[in-house]
Amino acid sequence: MQRVANGALNVDEQHPGRPADVAALSDRDVRRKRPPALSFLLRLVTLRKLLRIASLLALDFAGVWLALFTALLLKALIKGEHDLASGVELASGQTRDFLAFAYLLTVLLFARSDLYADRPRRPGLTRIVTSLFQVTVVALIFAVVSGQEFSSYYLFYGTLGFAVLYVSSFRWLHTEVTGFLLSQAGYTRRTLLVGSGKHIDQVAHALAGGSGREIEMVGYISLTPRPDNGLRSLGALADLGAVLERDRVQEVIIADPDFPQEQAVELVDTCHQRGVEVHIAPSTMEILVQRAEFVPGQSLPLFTLKPPVFEGIDFAVKRTFDLIGAFVILLLLSPLLLTISIAVKLTSRGPILYRSARPGIGGLPFDCFKFRTMRNDAGVTDEELELLNEADGALFKIRDDPRVTTVGRLLRRFSLDELPQLVNVVRGEMSLVGPRPLPMRDFERLEEWHKKRYLVLPGITGLWQVSGRSELDFDDLVRLDFLYLERWSVALDLVILLKTVPAVVTRRGAF
Repeated sequence: MQRVANGALNVDEQHPGRPADVAALSDRDVRRKRPPALSFLLRLVTLRKLLRIASLLALDFAGVWLALFTALLLKALIKGEHDLASGVELASGQTRDFLAFAYLLTVLLFARSDLYADRPRRPGLTRIVTSLFQVTVVALIFAVVSGQEFSSYYLFYGTLGFAVLYVSSFRWLHTEVTGFLLSQAGYTRRTLLVGSGKHIDQVAHALAGGSGREIEMVGYISLTPRPDNGLRSLGALADLGAVLERDRVQEVIIADPDFPQEQAVELVDTCHQRGVEVHIAPSTMEILVQRAEFVPGQSLPLFTLKPPVFEGIDFAVKRTFDLIGAFVILLLLSPLLLTISIAVKLTSRGPILYRSARPGIGGLPFDCFKFRTMRNDAGVTDEELELLNEADGALFKIRDDPRVTTVGRLLRRFSLDELPQLVNVVRGEMSLVGPRPLPMRDFERLEEWHKKRYLVLPGITGLWQVSGRSELDFDDLVRLDFLYLERWSVALDLVILLKTVPAVVTRRGAF
């Protein structure tokens, strides 16, 4: 009869081939009562969790209160019926009327979006904006269904705008402050990577791109010839148990989608026996499955990867967003547009606007509007220009293009020549955010897999513009387009638009 010790099977008898250190460890239940000092530390972990949730709830309360109060105060002052003192009193009273419902709705939808999770799992700005947008829509529907009447719906979209500003700012500050405190306290997660050489290198590079405050990479264990990635090799997989104890590892990341199943089970068991967490870095297919739709009624579980096109309600929402955004931007920038038009007309011969034939949705060409930035007759042949091309793949880029005028160079440097494309958005030929339309010369040189980006309307800005722009090679740019198509949302469009401004002002990667 197999011997049982503290609720666990004797591993020597159950798994005779397992290393002795693992067998000895398995003779006791890892869930047994821990020493007093360790129990105290675990209580600190629980306390830290409670403090995290309480502080985020308090900041969200402050953000929602300020958003409602600011929107209502601004409305009272704009109407001109109240001075500042009476406006503050009125806005405070109205804020109390709406606050409980708005805050409860915000907390529920934030919790659903994991916005109160621990730092590694807590989403960022995109999820915050999406959740606040959902709060606004649900509140509006509830108000309409319950028969409440409003002179305008400013309360909803005004509060949404201020909520995005306040809540995201407070949460960013919370992340920075708590990250600094944890860093000063020396809090890190000692992490070990396990997998094959190239996958270890990729995951290590991705983790290094984060804040770096909570992960201390102790090294790696590779199943294949060891990569030269700057990390410390800690031996073979058979040494895992000793490595976990010697280097006080707190979490193991399996950095290989093809990790052998039998060894993975053994690895997880070894880690869990020592209270070490195990994470798995996702493969490309696993990332896609997150967007998949389950097909019921099959003997084998199947998932359908839908084509990344905007249709039905998605298209209606995106088109409405584009129209409202384009009209607002055109109105706000009308003095700048007039100034640029005069400058282009006075400094060189030719029309103010340049019509460039570009492939649109489905590859069908349309006239893409731009402010003219070149002389009408540059006196340079196509062959000479091709020799000057500084981009790779299908792209054509020249840093010091001899055809560009002085005003045109300034417009290009800050991407101001693209502003007339707002008219293309109004006409339904483009979107505010989407894959950039390439000139016909570049389109004709695309490979077939590149053309998937033309399943949707091209955009004025996109992930290209906020992710390095001309510093990236063409294949990287196309992959960014695919990523945008897979993860599109109104909130993502809004985030890209907001990030476009600093990307243009700093002129990162632009020429």
